[in-house]
Amino acid sequence: MKTELILVGKTVNKHFIAGINDYAERISHYMPFNIITIPELKNTKNLTEEQQKTAEGELILKQIQPQDTVVLLDERGREPRSVELASWLEQKRNTARRLVFVIGGPYGFSPAVYQRANEQLSLSRLTFSHQMVRLVFTEQLYRACTIIKGEPYHHE
Repeated sequence: MKTELILVGKTVNKHFIAGINDYAERISHYMPFNIITIPELKNTKNLTEEQQKTAEGELILKQIQPQDTVVLLDERGREPRSVELASWLEQKRNTARRLVFVIGGPYGFSPAVYQRANEQLSLSRLTFSHQMVRLVFTEQLYRACTIIKGEPYHHE
């Protein structure tokens, strides 16, 4: 199973970039993993939040193939524990050809992206910046991989 992470806008904090790259490299030892960064929209001062979400949504949907299993990282999604995420991921490895996670822009997702999604996951009830979520998510995906393999990274 190929796994993709679609991000809206580049990560700007050098510490986040280093952490994300470290976890992405670690994840790739367990499964094919790729990060797709959609360029940030220009001149957003003239756009409403809804217009910005719609424009970003169109760019996100261009990256998604019809057979993809699409999972939005969204505050309204199901909030699994790390071991539950690992179990879910292991199940997806047997059923999905390409698993695509999406982290939206600062205002979230357009209705069209919600409609296309197969599932929604939340990392926490707390609100994180969309930049920070990238680091937290890649760490959790790596943690899930180590749980599946029975490696000592995760402690219960």
